[in-house]
Amino acid sequence: MSTPDQLGGGRRERADMPGERHRDQQDSGHLLPTRVSFPPGQAAGDEEMIDQVDQICLMYREVMASSSQAAPAFVRLAGHPLRWRLLTELAHGDLRVRELVTLVQQPQNLVSYHLRLLRDGGLVTVTRSSFDGRDSYYHLDLDHCVEALAATGTALHPALGSVTPVPATDPRRLPRLTVLFVCTGNSARSPIAEALLCRRTAGRVKAISAGSHPKPHLHPNAVRVLREDFGIDIAGQGPRHLDSLTGRRFDYVITLCDKAREACADIGGHAHRVHWSVPDPTATGTSDEGSYPTFARIAADIDARVRHLLPVLATAHA
Repeated sequence: MSTPDQLGGGRRERADMPGERHRDQQDSGHLLPTRVSFPPGQAAGDEEMIDQVDQICLMYREVMASSSQAAPAFVRLAGHPLRWRLLTELAHGDLRVRELVTLVQQPQNLVSYHLRLLRDGGLVTVTRSSFDGRDSYYHLDLDHCVEALAATGTALHPALGSVTPVPATDPRRLPRLTVLFVCTGNSARSPIAEALLCRRTAGRVKAISAGSHPKPHLHPNAVRVLREDFGIDIAGQGPRHLDSLTGRRFDYVITLCDKAREACADIGGHAHRVHWSVPDPTATGTSDEGSYPTFARIAADIDARVRHLLPVLATAHA
């Protein structure tokens, strides 16, 4: 309220403190008390009473301000309607800025601004397109989102902080689906994804991989990383040309490289199309031994994406 202090029929205005209108009043819509009204007949000159009430008002403002500032970062970031819409679109797969602009029907500068906030908050990552260096692909970091949601729950109540990274999906609950993974050479990324999906679904989901310009052989580091980190042997497997799958039906077509995304637009008919913008580990220009850490990092990224894909597949025909 903004009524004057009443002092024995006289009027005494308490001067506003510097910055008294806290920014949280605007952000939260709370109306904080800044004036005190005394009943008629109050003894004039009761400065002690005035000071005590002023202190109560000040403490109230500080509590309200600290409550607003203590809101978890995930709430502040994801709670904005446009940022939530961007997150939900990226939950389906990696997208370029211009694609997000079309989906959310908002100006590009506004979309880019909110993407930057999401990136600064760790909820999304960005990689330069290998197909067109002027483009970048945005990716929703689901593992970080899980951690942020757990922290948000803990901030509200300790009982709400026990969020598991990704709930285990019973392979027996999965429908019979066929998933095609595509990259350019079919020598590293897509064979890794194929092998990991087969392993995690116990073969119930049929996974196939192919390349738009397949290499003669699998990269030795792709074979090695699957063997050493996941206990999977694909040494007897060879690259497959995408053209050999023409006319085949797939439930999902997942591209793992930006070049291949443009090359397989007609593959799979009415399949659900998902893009994972995964850097090419064979493009490091180093020896096989020198590039192995890159392969290990890429394989871990693909494995995380496969784990997050399983709940989607489990509800595909629900």
